[in-house]
Amino acid sequence: MDVNTIAVGGDRVRTYLTLFVTSDGGKTSVIVDKLSAVGFRPVLGTHDFVYDWGTRVVTPTTVIELIDRVQGLLKGSNTIMHFVTE
Repeated sequence: MDVNTIAVGGDRVRTYLTLFVTSDGGKTSVIVDKLSAVGFRPVLGTHDFVYDWGTRVVTPTTVIELIDRVQGLLKGSNTIMHFVTE
């Protein structure tokens, strides 16, 4: 197993997203729709969204690819994103 692998098989890995929006940015409802389209679910609590990787093997590269995708979707929305994967 690669030392950079976060989880294999039955382990549940999730990527959490905390989002900061500004009044000058895109509408929050549009941002939620974009994030939902790539698999994030809105949640209540410490974080605003969660992406459940299921039973897939998760590596730093796969997480970075997801973050890159989200950055592309939200470009120009004037948001600040904070990701945590565990």
